[in-house]
Formats: sequence, structure tokens, C-alpha cells
Amino acid sequence: MASLKLSSVNKVYPSGETGLYNISLEAKDKEFLVIIGADGSGKSSLLRVIAGLEDATSGEVFIDDKDMVDVEPKNRDIAMVFQSSTLYPSLNVFDNMAFGLRLRKAPEALVQERVKIVAKILGLNDILYRKPKVLSAAEKQRVAIARAIVREPRLYLFDEPLSGLDDKLKADMLNVIMNLQARLEGTFVYATKNIADALTIGTRIVVLKDGFVQQIDTPANLYDYPANTYVAFYIGSPTISFIKKVKITAEGGKYFAEFAGNKLELPENVVARFEGIEEYAKTGKYVTLGIRPEDAEVADGGILSGKADKVEDGFAEIDLTSEICVTAQAGEGVEKGKTVGISVDLTRLYIFDAASCLTLLKRDGGYAETGYADANFVPLAYDEEVGIHESLKPKKQTKKKR
Repeated sequence: MASLKLSSVNKVYPSGETGLYNISLEAKDKEFLVIIGADGSGKSSLLRVIAGLEDATSGEVFIDDKDMVDVEPKNRDIAMVFQSSTLYPSLNVFDNMAFGLRLRKAPEALVQERVKIVAKILGLNDILYRKPKVLSAAEKQRVAIARAIVREPRLYLFDEPLSGLDDKLKADMLNVIMNLQARLEGTFVYATKNIADALTIGTRIVVLKDGFVQQIDTPANLYDYPANTYVAFYIGSPTISFIKKVKITAEGGKYFAEFAGNKLELPENVVARFEGIEEYAKTGKYVTLGIRPEDAEVADGGILSGKADKVEDGFAEIDLTSEICVTAQAGEGVEKGKTVGISVDLTRLYIFDAASCLTLLKRDGGYAETGYADANFVPLAYDEEVGIHESLKPKKQTKKKR
């Protein structure tokens, strides 16, 4: 199969809009790499640049250490499955699958062999001679995947291939794709905005936001060691609760997080990981606390208290103030409008700089090293990223006065 490496890839569209900014990442042979981000984050642009369907404005793309910049898409030996892959309506399933091989003038015996093998893997034997118009949405997507893999390319790219399918069909197709990757031992790069899908299938995940990489790491590392507030918010469901405008204070050799009349003592493991804690305690610079719903629980005598607002699926949203809401696990008997206590595992606390939104907690022994250089990537501070966006925005043309 293939390894993939991107180095300082930028994509600026003719309009002046920036699609990708300084993207560097790698995927090793046989890896399942997931690109995740909201609409407009640059997922499709990134895949299209890798495939050669769009040119990078600058930067380098390597497949198996070969520079792909001047290589035509058809010669990159890449298969790509799109969000809405269109099948040839006049061809049956067999001929749709065989199209790419026949276009490359492969021997017919090889075409027959490859199509039958892939059809068996994807469960398409019963529909090989049907036209696309009579197929279900799931069947069409299976055929689109089959058409892509029948050539046995070096690299497989998936651009939100399951968007629009219902939950059951999506789950079935995810299993198909995971089993396919394991069976083919292929290098898969899969783009999605669904965090549950990403956590299910990815060996590593690239988190994208507005064309900027936020972090690249394993699902577990992203969850436990988020590089900034965006990653912490994106990874996890229910989403993490943030408490803003928090001050760090020192007293009697101990450190505390103070906000809205609350004073939480920081445990030793958090203090040990908190880089520059003395500076924050001396200057009064604000930090943002992050509390995962799994690390908080409604309980009598908890260290926090507030009024329950929304109670659903075993979790309650609890308003500490009009501006601070914490989601916590809730057992039976928690009712909307009821004042409750919240027990929090402070050893699992997340702390971010209020201005930069970057984490202030260094990695400890719980971090699982991957050996990838891009795992050490540090995203831009929030204000730096905003400044770059502003500087790269296309300038409006003003009409000259006559």
C-alpha cells in the first residue's frame, strides 16, 4: 500500500479565501487516519489536494516518499469515494465496478476476477446485474466503494461517504469500511464531521477548524490531552463544560481556582502539570476550566451547587450562575428547577489560558506516545489564528471616484 506525507500545504482559492493553512501531517502504510471538522473546516479541500483534483497553492504532497505535485490525478494511484458518489446509470453494478479497470485497459480475465472478489467482500453478488436506479442508498454506496477499491490502489480517500444514511445503515456501512480496511490492509484517509464515527474507526484523528490543524493524535490522547479548548469541546459527548474568568490563587503552599464565589483546591497532579502556575497566581491572569460530564456527578454535599435545568439521557445541565453551566451525571430524582450539589473529580480537571485557549497542562505518564512527529504539533493561539484569518481575507475592491 502507501504512506502519505503533507508538508506545509496551503490552499488559497481564486476568490482569495484560504481553504488550508500550513498543513503538515503523515499517515503510515496501513493506517486508518480520520480528518474531522465542521462544515467549511477544509476536509474536502484537503482530500482533493491529496488526490490531485485541486492544486495546492504551496507545499508538498508525498506518497511513498514520491513528490506528487506534478503528478496527474490518474497517475497517483488513489481511489476516492465522495459524499454522493454518482454511478453510471446506463451500466449495471458489474460494469460500474469494472469501469476503472477497463479504462486502464486491464485484461478482461483480471477484470472478471477483481470484480467478483470485491463483490463477494462487499456482499454485492445478488445485485451485480442490476441498474443503479433500482438500488437502495446503502447499496449504491457499497457499489461506489467497490468501484473505488476494485483497482487495488495504493491509497483510499473517503469524503463523508455515509452522509445522508440513517443511523442503522451508517453503522452497517462503518463496519463494512472498517472490515474492508483490515482485510485489504490499506491506507485509508476518511473525512467526517461526525465525532462518534471518527472515534469508532480512526487509529489517529486530525482535528481541522477553518483550514487550520488544531491537533493530530489518537482518540484517547485527544480526549485526555486536548491541545486547546476547541479540541476539548469537539472530542466527547456530551460536550465538555467550560468555566471562564477563573483566577488562580496561592495560599499556604496550595493553589486554588476561584470563580463566582467558588474556591476549588487544585490537586497535586494538576499543579504538577500546570506550566507557569506561579505566574498565573501572581498576575491574576484568567484561565478557563474544563470539566467533562463523565467527571462530574449530582451528589449531596458536592463542591459546587446550582439549579438543574435540562435533565436528559442520564445527564443534567446545572446552572451555577446565569453565565456558568456544568453538565453532570444525574441519577433518578433530579428534576428541573431543583437546587443540587455537584461532585467533581478535580484530578481530571482541564485548564486553558483564557486568551490563547491553549492548554496549560503538560502531558504526563498517562499520555500514550505514538512515535509520530505531528503528535507534538502545537496549534496557534486563538488571537494568532484570528489575526491570520483577517490578514488573508480577500480585500473588497473599492471603486475609484471619477
